[in-house]
Amino acid sequence: MEEKKGTFTYTYSAKEQEEIKNIRGKYTPPTKEETSMEQLRRLDKSATKDATVVSLIVGIISALILGIGMSCIMVWGNGLFLPGVLIGVVGIVGVIAAYPIYNHMVKRKRAKLAPEIMRLSDELMK
Repeated sequence: MEEKKGTFTYTYSAKEQEEIKNIRGKYTPPTKEETSMEQLRRLDKSATKDATVVSLIVGIISALILGIGMSCIMVWGNGLFLPGVLIGVVGIVGVIAAYPIYNHMVKRKRAKLAPEIMRLSDELMK
């Protein structure tokens, strides 16, 4: 704001104001509570998060075990052929089991979260 001989000038910049609000927001503690919709989204996402982590771990470890079995057969010689086949079969079983493990965990977690999800969705739909 500047004053020149009885006149008044004001400069407004929406961009600057938004930037000031963003910077200020970084230094103020969050005070707003979680809304019902945010809570519903968080619960829905949590239904698959744990299952995804577990199935990825099982699948990756099983693929590595399968690779060890293949290496026993193809690289390390004749004496490790039979153990390599057995190790490879264990790896294949683990890789195949990863997806059913995921489905089972998601189904169990959704059954556990269903009452709360239904309550929140009923509240939001009214």
